Amino acid sequence: MSADLQLPAPSSRLVETEIGSPPSAGTSGGLPDDLLQQAAQRLGLICAVIAGLWIAELLLGHVVTPVPIQYPDVKIFRLFEVMGASTLTVSLGLFWYARNSRRDPRFLLNLGLVYEVLIALSIGMLDWAYNPPVGLSWMGIIILIFAAIIPAPPAKTLMVAVLAASMDPVGAVIWKAAGQQHVPGAGDVFLHAFPNYLCALIAPLISHIITGLGREVKKARAMGSYVLDSMIGSGGMGEVWRANHRFLARPAAIKLIKPEVLGAMTEEQREVLVERFRREAQAAAMLRSPHTIHLYDFGVTSDGTFYYVMELLDGMDLQTLVSKHGPLPPSRAIFLLQQACESLAEAHGRGLVHRDIKPANIQVCRMGDYCDWVKVLDFGLVKTMGRDVAELGLTAPHSLTGTPAYISPESALGEPVDHRTDIYALGCVAYWMLTGRYVFTGDNALQIVARHTSAQPTAPSRHSKFDISPKLDELVLGCLEKKPGDRPGTVRELGDWLGQCEVEAAWTRADAVRWWEEEEC
Repeated sequence: MSADLQLPAPSSRLVETEIGSPPSAGTSGGLPDDLLQQAAQRLGLICAVIAGLWIAELLLGHVVTPVPIQYPDVKIFRLFEVMGASTLTVSLGLFWYARNSRRDPRFLLNLGLVYEVLIALSIGMLDWAYNPPVGLSWMGIIILIFAAIIPAPPAKTLMVAVLAASMDPVGAVIWKAAGQQHVPGAGDVFLHAFPNYLCALIAPLISHIITGLGREVKKARAMGSYVLDSMIGSGGMGEVWRANHRFLARPAAIKLIKPEVLGAMTEEQREVLVERFRREAQAAAMLRSPHTIHLYDFGVTSDGTFYYVMELLDGMDLQTLVSKHGPLPPSRAIFLLQQACESLAEAHGRGLVHRDIKPANIQVCRMGDYCDWVKVLDFGLVKTMGRDVAELGLTAPHSLTGTPAYISPESALGEPVDHRTDIYALGCVAYWMLTGRYVFTGDNALQIVARHTSAQPTAPSRHSKFDISPKLDELVLGCLEKKPGDRPGTVRELGDWLGQCEVEAAWTRADAVRWWEEEEC
C-alpha cells in the first residue's frame, strides 16, 4: 500500500453521545459492581466495630466491674456471656467472609440485612435483661447505619428496618415469658420502641438517597452503549476500565481521557494528548489482524470525556509475564514474537509505524480455545511513513517518542523513522523475553537512550539460562543494528527467519494450554 496513505480526519467519527439512564435491576438497584464491592467492604468494617464493642462488653463484665456488683442475678450474666459470645462469633465470621469471599457482593449484602436483624435481636434482649431501659436504644442507630451502607429497594429496606425495630418488643416478650417481673406492659414497651420505628421509617429514604447517588455514578460512567464497571489500569494516555454493553452480553475495555485530566495540562499538552488519543483509535480501527487489539467504537461524551471501546483481553502483558515467571524458553519466545510480527506486518503494509513496541504493549491472552494468543496494543504514537513527525503536530521538535529501554537509535537522534524502528524495538522485546534483562541500562533515561545510539549489545545467550541457538542470537542482534538498513527488511521476513531458528522442541498449542492451566492453579 502507498506510503502516502492518510489517516481518517481526526473528528470524522467522533460523536456527542447522549447518555440515557441505565436500567436498574436486582436488589442493588443496578449499581456498578465496584460500588457494590465497596458497600460489602463497609459492611465488613461495621462487623469489625460491632465485634470490638462486644469484646469490650465481655471485658467489662469480667475485669472492670465484678459480676456480683453489676449483675446480682448470675444467671442473667451468664446469658449475657452466651449472647455476647454468639454475636461476637457471627460478627467476626461475617467480617472475615466480607474480606475474603469472592462471591457476588449482592449475596454478601443480603447476608448483611439478616445480620442487621440478628444484631437488633441482641440489643433488644439486652435492653430488657435486668432493668427497664432508659433513654434511646442503640437499635435506632444500627437501623440508620445499615440503611446507609446496604443499597436495597425501599420496600426491602423498610421491611428489614421494621423487623429490626420490632426486636425491642420481642426482647421484652421473651423476658416476660421467662418470668422477669420488671418488664412493663405492652404500652410502655412500644412507647420505648417508638423512636426505633421512626428510624425504620426514615431508613428507606436514606437508602434511596445513597442508591440514587450510586445510580448517578453509573449514569455518569455510561459511554455510548457501554457502562463502566471497574478500573483495569491507568497511564499517560488516560484510564482503562472494564465495561459491559447495556443490551448485549459482551464485556469490553474502555480507554478514556477525562476532562479533569485535560484540565491539569497546558493547552499544547491537551492538544497533543487528545490528538494522539484520536489517532490511536483511528489507527486501531483500520487494522484487521487477529493479533491487533480490536476496536468496537469511539467518541466523546457530553461532558467532554474522550473514549474508545475495545475488546477485553484475558491474559497478561509480556512485561508482567517475564517479571512474574522469569525468562521464556526460546521456543515460546519465537512462538509469541511471530504473532507480534503478523500484527505489525499489516500495520506496516498500511504505511503505519507503531513507534512504541515494548513488552507492556504486547498482551499474551487466552482467546476461546487458544492460549498464548498475542495482541499488540496501544497505537497512541502511530505515525504514517513518509510524513514528518513535527508535521503531525504530535511531537515537539527535538523531543523523544517511545520508551527509553526500547527506543531505536534513529528515534533517539530525532531522525526520520520507518517500519524498521519497530523491528529494533522487537529486538529489544526479544532480548527481554529471553533474558529478563534490558538491552541497555543506565542511571537515568538519558544514559539509556545514549547507549542505544552508540553502545554494542551483548548476545542474549550470555545472559540466559536457556540454550539459545547461534542463529537466534544472530537474529536478535541483527534487529538491534544501529543502522536501519542493517536490520531485517520487514517484520514478515523477521517472522520467517524466527521460524528457522533451532530449538530443542517447538512450542505447541498443547504446551500453551498446559502452561495456562498450571497458571490458574
